[in-house]
Amino acid sequence: MILVTGGAGFIGSVLVKELNNLGRKDIIIVDRLRDTLKWKNLRGLKYDRFIHAEDLFSGEFDSIFGQLTSIFHMGACSATTELDMDYLYDNNIAYSQQLFDIAANLDLPIAYASSAATYGAGEFGYDDDHDSISKYLPLNRYGYSKQFFDEWVLRQEIAPSKWFGLKFFNVYGPNEYHKGSMSSIVSKAFAQIKEGGIVKLFQSHKEGYADGEQLRDFIYAIDVARAMIALIDNTKSKDSGIYNMGTGEARSFKDLVVATFNALDIRPNIEFVPMPDELQGQYQYYTQANMSKFKTLFPDFSFHSLEDGVKDYVQSYLSKENPNC
Repeated sequence: MILVTGGAGFIGSVLVKELNNLGRKDIIIVDRLRDTLKWKNLRGLKYDRFIHAEDLFSGEFDSIFGQLTSIFHMGACSATTELDMDYLYDNNIAYSQQLFDIAANLDLPIAYASSAATYGAGEFGYDDDHDSISKYLPLNRYGYSKQFFDEWVLRQEIAPSKWFGLKFFNVYGPNEYHKGSMSSIVSKAFAQIKEGGIVKLFQSHKEGYADGEQLRDFIYAIDVARAMIALIDNTKSKDSGIYNMGTGEARSFKDLVVATFNALDIRPNIEFVPMPDELQGQYQYYTQANMSKFKTLFPDFSFHSLEDGVKDYVQSYLSKENPNC
C-alpha cells in the first residue's frame, strides 16, 4: 500500500497517475479538498481510499501505517506569497515531522517535497550536497519552511533506511489549474493567449538581465513523478538524502512563453510590465539545479526538453481541460 499526501494536488495527482500507469492501485490519498477544484484531479485516478489530511494522525488510521510499503509526502502549502508563518509551520513543518517520524519508526521509504525556494537568491549556488544545506538563505516564508524541515531531517539520528527530499525547481504540467496565482507560467500564458492573444511578463529590475530573460530551471511534472518513483524503487539505502529535482538547464521566461505560443501554432506576442514592488525583494533571477547527484544514480534518466514538455502539456492537457464547471 502506498500513501500519497497531497494526492489531489498538482504534483501529487500526476504522481498517482504515473503509479496507476505502472499497475499500482493500492494507493491511499491524503489531502484537503474544501471548495477548490482539486476534486477534478481525482477523476480517472485509481486508488483504495481518501483520507482527510486533518484526520491522518487522529488515531483512527493508525492500523493503516503498518500496511504501507512507501510514502510520498507532497502535501503542503506551496504559496510563495503566504505570510502566515504559523500556518506554514503547522502545514509544512510539524505535519511533515509527524509523517517522517512514522516512516522512521516503521522503516518505510519516504520521498518528500522540498523546494528550490530554499536556495534564496542563489548567492551560495544550487548544490544539493548535505554540507551546503544549512548555509542557504530563503527569500520568503515558504522557502524557509522547507529549509527548516530539510535541516531538521538531516539532524535526525533515527531515519528510514531510504528517504529522499526533493528540491523541486519550476514545475509545470497537468492538474495545476486549481493553484490560481501559484500556477506555472505555461498555464498562465495559455490562458492569456486564449483570452487576448498576448502574454504579459515582468520587466527585469536587475542589471544584466533583459526583460523576459530571467532564468529558471523548468521541469515537467510527469518527469518529476517518474524520478520520484525511480528513487523510491532504488534498492540502495546508502543513496538516501536530499536531491535537486530540475533538468540542470536554465531557460528564460521568454523561451517558455514562445514555446507555449508555438505549441498553439500562434505567432508570439509578449508585453513586458513592471514587477510589483512587493515581489522585487524576493524574486529569483536565476535558478539552475546541479543534477550531478541524481544523474550519478540514474545516468540514463531522460527529461523532456522545454519545448517538448510545453508542447505535450499544451496539446495533451491544457487544450482539453475545462476546469470552470
